[in-house]
Amino acid sequence: MTEKIDLLICPRWIIPIEPAGITLENHALAINDGRILAVLPIDEARSRFHPATTVSLAQHVLIPGLVNLHAHAAMNLMRGIADDLPLMRWLQEAIWPAEGRHVCAASVRDGTRLAAAEMLRGGITTCNDMYFHPDAAADAFAEAGMRAVLGIVLMEFPTPWASDADDYLRKGLAARDQWREHPNISFSMAPHAPYTVSDASFRRVRALADELDLPIHLHVHETTTEIRDSIAEHGIRPLERLARLGVLGENLIGVHAVHLDEADIELLAHHGCSVAHCPSSNMKLGSGIAPVTRLLDAGIRVGLGSDGAASNNRLDLFQEMRHAALLAKVSALDAAALPAHTVLRMATLGGAQALGLGEQIGSISAGKCADLCAIDLGCVLTQPCFDPASHLVYVAGREHVTHVWVNGESRVDKGVPLLQISDKELLRIASVWQTRFAN
Repeated sequence: MTEKIDLLICPRWIIPIEPAGITLENHALAINDGRILAVLPIDEARSRFHPATTVSLAQHVLIPGLVNLHAHAAMNLMRGIADDLPLMRWLQEAIWPAEGRHVCAASVRDGTRLAAAEMLRGGITTCNDMYFHPDAAADAFAEAGMRAVLGIVLMEFPTPWASDADDYLRKGLAARDQWREHPNISFSMAPHAPYTVSDASFRRVRALADELDLPIHLHVHETTTEIRDSIAEHGIRPLERLARLGVLGENLIGVHAVHLDEADIELLAHHGCSVAHCPSSNMKLGSGIAPVTRLLDAGIRVGLGSDGAASNNRLDLFQEMRHAALLAKVSALDAAALPAHTVLRMATLGGAQALGLGEQIGSISAGKCADLCAIDLGCVLTQPCFDPASHLVYVAGREHVTHVWVNGESRVDKGVPLLQISDKELLRIASVWQTRFAN
């Protein structure tokens, strides 16, 4: 007698991520109650299961949903607002003034709506976000049916969101309390960066992260200026300062981590930290090339992040995978550096493990949540295909994503997003905010 299940997906290939480095052909994925029940040969699956729905994908590869390990989703409203500037000029002359004039709960909700729609279309099912008004961002992610980890942002100076460190924490923790029962929404501590957060505030962040069992998500070692200023002010490099303050640990996600010496890498490895690699943003802001192969060799978890649309211009992990692989090869002068399966792991399980979600998402394994992405490799632009893993990193793009599921629920079907908000309404929202930011 066959077993009733909700969904059976029958792609040409499955790249499960775990076990590492394998590609399954002519296998199926059985899903029930939002979780992966089994991965098994298609003929066996058809004889064992009676699915309510079967999705046959004859020229597709199925992978876990992509995990965007660092984003500022609401900054989709500022896409292209201040291009071709180095980081500190970009922040001080363009971004911070624009935020001071326009950031509010409504702008964050609408910007995050645009970002969620963009990410889901590109196979991203989980976003680790850092921005103001996390309660408004949670509204947007929940509306889209997407998984999100939202940062409790902390700075020492006032913004439209909060007046001081106490106010940031009070409002952020209130948002966490409001959303703590939602199955797809969780939170992190998100001190912005060493150059915007005091020693006392970092100690409070560590204490709260330990008490509430939250990740810590912050920018670090992004530019040479940041390191030079830290040495001038504190007498030590930023990571050493964080280590002395007790901030480094297995739940810390260091974003960018471009300028690292051997002592920095040893610190990250010793404390079990993770790194969010944002290659496109690092290139665009002229920040440099993160030493990803050295980080991996040291046993450090590495995931991929898009950063915000104001500093990258795309929330596109296919672009990040390609850029990560190519930058690693050219910087190491080694064509074998960062092979395709390694990059795919960074874009999926690497990010999930950094967020403490590795037991729930990031690989196609029985018992995990059915967060999935299917990519069509059957078109003229992707043929011939000798190795689907290589194709995902070096050939395919987000435009080849045809199906996306979160918890087994369809979010993109045959390239069409299944959102509560229409493209027409999203275009109206973008137009309204473009007019406001332009004035």
